[in-house]
Amino acid sequence: MKTPVVPAPVSNPAASAQDAFQALASASRLAKSGLRRLLALQVARSALRLGFAATAAMATGQLIMGGPVAAWLVAITIVFLLAACLAGFAADRAQASAEAAVSIGLRELAGKRLDEMPARQLQALSVGGVIMSMQRHPEAVAALVVGHRAAGAMMAAGPLLAAATVLLVSWQAALLVICLTPVMILFFALIGDAIRRRADAQERAFGRLAGQFADRIRTLPTILANHAVTGEEAKLARRLEAYADNTMGMLRIAFANAGIIDFFTSLSIAILAVFLGLGHLKLAMVPGFSNLELWQSLFILMIAPEYFAPFRRFSEQYHAKAEGLAAADALDRLLDAGPVAAKALPVLDRLSLTLPARGLVAIVGPSGSGKSTLLRRLADLEPRAAPIPRTHPLAAKEIAWISTDAYVPEGTLAEAIAWNAGAVDRARLEDAAGAIGLLDDALLPGGLDARLDKGGANLSGGQRLRIAVARARLCGRTVLADEPTAKLDRETAEAVRRMLLEISRARLVVVATHDRDLAAAAEIVLDLARDETVEVAA
Repeated sequence: MKTPVVPAPVSNPAASAQDAFQALASASRLAKSGLRRLLALQVARSALRLGFAATAAMATGQLIMGGPVAAWLVAITIVFLLAACLAGFAADRAQASAEAAVSIGLRELAGKRLDEMPARQLQALSVGGVIMSMQRHPEAVAALVVGHRAAGAMMAAGPLLAAATVLLVSWQAALLVICLTPVMILFFALIGDAIRRRADAQERAFGRLAGQFADRIRTLPTILANHAVTGEEAKLARRLEAYADNTMGMLRIAFANAGIIDFFTSLSIAILAVFLGLGHLKLAMVPGFSNLELWQSLFILMIAPEYFAPFRRFSEQYHAKAEGLAAADALDRLLDAGPVAAKALPVLDRLSLTLPARGLVAIVGPSGSGKSTLLRRLADLEPRAAPIPRTHPLAAKEIAWISTDAYVPEGTLAEAIAWNAGAVDRARLEDAAGAIGLLDDALLPGGLDARLDKGGANLSGGQRLRIAVARARLCGRTVLADEPTAKLDRETAEAVRRMLLEISRARLVVVATHDRDLAAAAEIVLDLARDETVEVAA
C-alpha cells in the first residue's frame, strides 16, 4: 500500500534571525560589566601612581636639599608604589578576562546565527572565511570594545587627574601641558582614517588567503593528481605576500603614531624642565616656574609623564580600533548574507510524488537537475515553491540522513554509530559496523573503540558516510541518502548498496544517486531529467 507524500510548507529556519547581526553592538553589551571593573582598576592605578610620584618628589627634594626625610613619607611612598603595582596587575588581568569573555560570548552568538541559517545559504559561505571569522574576528572586536574603549576613557580621566595634581603646585605648569593636548588629538584624527583603510585591506587580504588555503586543503588529492602543486604554491605565496604587505603597512602607521606621541611627550617635559631650571638658576622669571622649591619642581616633572601616559596607551590601542571595526564589519557581512535563492527547478515545483511506506526509491538525473534539492525538501530542510501533498510524515526528527557531511560526534566509533539511534547494545553495533566494513578499515584501528576527533576531523568522506549508513541501520527511521556510493571503491560501494537494500525491506529509503546499479535495484525510480516516475516490479 502506497501513500502519497508531500512535504508540508516549511518555515524558513532563518525566520528567527531576520534582524541584522550587529557584532559591535552585541560585543558592547557583553563587555559592560568587565569594562566597568577594568576602568575602576585603571583609575585606581593612575591615582596611586600620581600619589607615588608626589611623595617620591617630596622625599627626593628633601634629601637633595640635605634636610631630614620623614619616615612616614618614605613609608607612604613605598605603599603607593606597591599598591600601584598591584592595581596595574589586577587591571591587566581584568582586561584579559573581559576580552576573553566578550570573544567567547560573541563566538557563541555567531555560532547560533550559523545554526539558524538555511542549509543552502550555509553551504554558499566560504569555508575559509567562516573559519577565520569564528576564530579571529571575535577577538579583534573584543579588543576594540574592552581594551580600546578603556584606553579612550582613561585618555580623558588620566590627564585630568594629573593636571589637577600639578595645579596644586603651579597652575601655569598645568596650563602648559594642557595646551599641547589638542595637537595630539588632531594627530589621532588625521591618522585614524589611514589606519582604518589599512585594517580593511588587511582583513580582506586575510580572508582571501584563508579561503584559498581551506579550498586547496579540501581539493588536495585533485591538485596532487594533476601535478599542480607548484602553481598552487605560487598562488598562495602571492596571497600571503599581499597580506604581509598590508599588515606591515598598518604596523608602520601604528609605530609612527607611537613615535610622534613620544616626541610630544618628551618635548613637553623638556619645556617644563627648561622653564623650571631657568627659574632655579634665576636666569629668567617665568610666572609659575620661578620661586619654586626643589621638591615642587621635581613634583611637576614626575607628574608630567603621568599626564601623557594615557595618550601613549591610547595610541598603542589605536590599531586595535581599526582591526576591531574591520572585524565587526566582516562578521556582519558574513552573518547577514542574504538567503541564497534556490535554483529554479520547474520539475520539482510541479512534482506529484507517491512514496511507499517501505522500499527503495531512487532519484536520478544529471548534475544540477535537483536530486539533492528534492531530498532537502523532503526533509523539510529547504522551502519549496509548491507543497507536495503527503500523508507519510518525513519530519526531520524521523529521518536518518546519509551523506559525506553527516554529523560525527567526538569520541569512539561506537559512540558515533549509536549517536541519536537510541539504546543500542554492543553486539548490534558490531554487526552494523562490520557489515559496512568499518571494523576492517586499517585507518580506524581499534574497532569500535577507535578514537574520532571532534567533528570527525580525522575521517575521510567515505568513512563518515559509512558511519551514517551503519547509524541508519540501527535507528529505525526513514532514510534519505545523498549520493551514498559516490567516491567509494567498488567493494565499499557494494557494501553500502547491500545495507540500503536490507534497510529498505523494513523502511522507506530514498536515495539521490548517479549509481546505475543502485538505481536498478530500486522499486521506484524518479528521473528528473525526463520528468517521469518509473515503478519497477519488486
